[in-house]
Amino acid sequence: MFEHWDSFYILIGSASGALIGLLFVVATLQTGRDPDEASRGASIYLTPTVFHFAIVLVISAMASVPGLGPRIVGSILAVCAAAGLVHAARITRYIRSAKTVPAAPHWTDFWCYGAVPGVAYLGLLASAVAAWTSAVCAAYLIAVSLLVLLLISIRNAWDLVTWLAPRAPRP
Repeated sequence: MFEHWDSFYILIGSASGALIGLLFVVATLQTGRDPDEASRGASIYLTPTVFHFAIVLVISAMASVPGLGPRIVGSILAVCAAAGLVHAARITRYIRSAKTVPAAPHWTDFWCYGAVPGVAYLGLLASAVAAWTSAVCAAYLIAVSLLVLLLISIRNAWDLVTWLAPRAPRP
C-alpha cells in the first residue's frame, strides 16, 4: 500500500518528531505563570498540538513498517482517527465554552484547534475504510489527512509561540 511513499513519510514523520521537541521548548515559556492558568492553557492549546504531531509521527512510522496488510493498516488508522476525533471534539467544546482560559479564545481558535483537525481525522477515518477495502485512493487520503494535520499543527505551534513569547515573565 505504501510503495514509493518512503520519502513522504520520512519527511513528515521527521518534521513531526522535531516539532514535538520544539514544543517542549515552547512549554518552558510558561515558567513563572500562575500554575492553574498555565495548566488550563496547556490542556487546550499545547496538548492538542503535540497530540496531532504525535499522530502524524505514529502513522508515518506505521507506513514505514514493511508487510503490513490492509486490515492492520486500516485498524491502526481507525484507532488513531477515533482518538483524534474524540480529542478534537473535546477541544472544540472546551474552546466554545471557555470565556477566559487564560484569555478569551480568539475566533480562529475554534477553527484551528478544533474544527480543522476534526476534519483531518474524518479524512483519516475515510482512509481507514479505504484501506480495509483495498482502495487505490487509501494512500492518497492518508497523505492528505496527515499533511493537513501537520500544517495546522505548525500553524498552531506558531500561534502559541507568538502568544506566549511576548508574555513570558521577565526575571
